[in-house]
Amino acid sequence: MVVPVLVESVKNADVPVYLDGVGSVRAYKTVTVQPQVSGRLTSVNFKEGQDVRKGDVLARIDPVTYQAAYDQAVAKKAMDQAALENARRDLDRYTGLAKSDYASQQQADTQRAAVAQAEALVRQDQAAIDNAKANLDYTTIVAPIDGRTGIRQVDEGNLVTPSDAAGIVVITQVKPISVLFTLPETKVSDVAAAASARSIPVTASTGSQMLDQGALDVIDNQVDQTTGTVKMKATFENLAGRLWPGQFVNVRLLLKTLTNAVVVPAAAVQQGSIGSYVYVVQDDSTVKLTKVEITQQDEAQAVIAKGVSPGEQVVTSGFASLQDRSRITVSNGNSPQVSEEPATRRPRRASSAEPTRAP
Repeated sequence: MVVPVLVESVKNADVPVYLDGVGSVRAYKTVTVQPQVSGRLTSVNFKEGQDVRKGDVLARIDPVTYQAAYDQAVAKKAMDQAALENARRDLDRYTGLAKSDYASQQQADTQRAAVAQAEALVRQDQAAIDNAKANLDYTTIVAPIDGRTGIRQVDEGNLVTPSDAAGIVVITQVKPISVLFTLPETKVSDVAAAASARSIPVTASTGSQMLDQGALDVIDNQVDQTTGTVKMKATFENLAGRLWPGQFVNVRLLLKTLTNAVVVPAAAVQQGSIGSYVYVVQDDSTVKLTKVEITQQDEAQAVIAKGVSPGEQVVTSGFASLQDRSRITVSNGNSPQVSEEPATRRPRRASSAEPTRAP
């Protein structure tokens, strides 16, 4: 029996080797904006969901009491600075009198100590000014990072304190953004070796839709004993904003590329008691069952380490009626049509419905 089949040629190709995993999207940075001083919130200067830049003013706290404390500290320093100048002039006079024996050396030493005390007091005043200035600056709440604001946690007019756990708003940095995923522990050494030599590309997708391309950033320093996997983190630019914190995605990591590998269609590879095998088309219009060694295989193609050579043709369909040394006819036009050898012609038997000829 002649079996109709489809065939394709064995080819050489560069084949990428991928590792697949499941991951979740995480914000690159997350900051809860909290007040650093207590007071009444006089204004809120952002909209929920707004993109902000580092240093943008988000809110303001009533600065009256902090401005007064700052002014008081400045005035205190001015007063102590004047006392210091007077003490220095007295020291100069006592030093000159002591040299002429018009004053004792003890008086000069005492005045020198008074000058040192006045200098220390002025430095203390400066520290108090710096502290008051910091508190005054804290009444203007600014964005600590570039990112996107979330839902506002407090409204204008409320009293806020540094102990408020919810803060005023949460800012998340989503450009760039991170994806955390896991891979089996058996692949860690291969990934680490590849990462030490080059940047490893990573893609994130949902279903058949690719969301963004990034690069491997971090390999965790330990294996999870409960799952036998290792956590990894990739960074994506996310310029189109298609990745969102908390989103689950499929992750594909390009481990390496097999150069000039021998490949066959995945449909050509069959499994049996001998392992993996293919049917190779022979010159006499038959097929030969050939055992092969597979390096890797996906839904489209298989990389063959041993068993077939480029240029040979393998069967990709019609396996139900196929066995070793079966005769075939090719119906896809990828190779010359192979047909059954002509059989010996037999005399045609006359049908009862056909008239017989007279001799």
